[in-house]
Amino acid sequence: MTTAHLYLRGRDCGVAVTVADTSRTRMRGLLGRDHLPSGEALLIKRCGAVHTFGMRFAIDIVFLDRHQRVVAIHHDVPKRRVLFNLRARQTLEMTAGGARRQSLSVGDSLVFGAAQ
Repeated sequence: MTTAHLYLRGRDCGVAVTVADTSRTRMRGLLGRDHLPSGEALLIKRCGAVHTFGMRFAIDIVFLDRHQRVVAIHHDVPKRRVLFNLRARQTLEMTAGGARRQSLSVGDSLVFGAAQ
């Protein structure tokens, strides 16, 4: 897995993003973890559907289109849920409340890059 930083509206949000881009890392996701620190997130490539079965904590789920624009945000998703979005090509999983803290909204364009 590679890592990147989340940029929104030209600013570094201070969120370290782990990129799950292989079949194995995409399937594993956040399973088995006890928590996700507020300054971390997981970007799952080629992913338009996620589940929270086996999760131990709530998360925010942000669906992104092929241009990395936010098409949907689901806040505080508890365990044992399935979510999908037909327009999504990537999914960003953040700690519960993370999308609100970063002021993410539908239509925002996200950039994932190296820390500057």
